[in-house]
Amino acid sequence: MLFIDYSSAFNTIVPSKLVIKLETLGLDPALCNWVLDFLTGRPQVVRVGNNISTPLILNTGAPQGCVLSPLLYSLFTHDCVAKHASNSIIKFADDTTVVGLITNNDETAYREEVRALGVWCQENNLSLNVNKTKEMIVDFRKQEREHPPIHIEGTVVEKVESFKFLGVHITDKLNWSTHTDSVVKKAQQRLFNLRRLKKFGLSPKSLTNFYRCTIESILSGCITAWYGNCSAHNRKALQRVVRTAQRITGGKLPDLQDTYTTRCHRKAKKIIKDNNHPSHCLFTPLSSRRRGQYRCIKAGTERLKNSFYLKAIRLLNSHH
Repeated sequence: MLFIDYSSAFNTIVPSKLVIKLETLGLDPALCNWVLDFLTGRPQVVRVGNNISTPLILNTGAPQGCVLSPLLYSLFTHDCVAKHASNSIIKFADDTTVVGLITNNDETAYREEVRALGVWCQENNLSLNVNKTKEMIVDFRKQEREHPPIHIEGTVVEKVESFKFLGVHITDKLNWSTHTDSVVKKAQQRLFNLRRLKKFGLSPKSLTNFYRCTIESILSGCITAWYGNCSAHNRKALQRVVRTAQRITGGKLPDLQDTYTTRCHRKAKKIIKDNNHPSHCLFTPLSSRRRGQYRCIKAGTERLKNSFYLKAIRLLNSHH
C-alpha cells in the first residue's frame, strides 16, 4: 500500500481543467461556468492585528473551509483510476492510497501504477509530497522477501510498519493493538472532562449525551473495519473505558460489542441497497425460497472469518 500525500492539494486545482472535466461528466454548461466564476478572480488578504496586506487575486485552487471544496476536488480527481486490474486507487477527499495485489513476486503492475500516478499528477498540476508519502507492505508468507523501495521523482519512499489512515492505525501485520491503544488513551483523556462535568452537577442525561458525543464516538470510529479482529486483551481495554464512563454517568451504556453488531447490520443493509457499492457483489442472495438469506463466504484465515463481511452475512442470515 502506498499512502499518497499531496502538497496543498486544494490550492493547486486549475479551474479551467476542472471545468473541462465537469463538461466531460455531462454537467450543465451553465453550472460549469458558475464553478469557473466561483473559483477565479477571488481576492485574498492577510491580516495581522490591525494591519492588512494588499489584496491578491487568486485564479487557482478552491477556498479552504468551503463546503464545496472537497466535492470539487473529488470531481477534479475522478479520472485518477487504477490502470491494472490487480491494483486499486482509494480516494477520500485529498487522501489517496494505491493498493496493489502482488502475486508470484511480480511487482511490475504495482510499480507501473505508481509511475502512472506520478504522470497523472504532473498533467493535473498536483504536487506529490514524497517526504510524507509512505509505503506499507502486508506480507503473511512464511518466507518474506525483500521488496525494492519505491522511487518517486528520484526520492526513496519510506517504508513504515504502521500508518494512520482516515483515523485508523493500520499495521503491516493487520493487528489492531496500535489502534486500540491510541483510542483508549484518547478516550481516557475525555473521561477527565466527564468527571469534571459530574462535579459541576450536570444531570445523568447530560452526562450520557456528553459520553455519546465525545467518548463513544472515539471508541466506535470505523468500528466495523477493525473490531472483529481485535484481540480479547484489546476488547477488554476498550470495554474498561465504557464501564468507567458508566460509573460516572450513573446510567446504562451500550457495550462496544453491541455497538459493533448494530453498526455491522446497518452498514450491510446500506451496501445491499446500493448497487454501485464496490462490495455489493459480496452479498449474494440465496434462492427465492430462502428470502433474506445470503451466501456465506468461505474463509481460509481467521482474519477473513472475523472480518466485517462475514460477520455481516452471519447477522443478516440470523435475522431470518
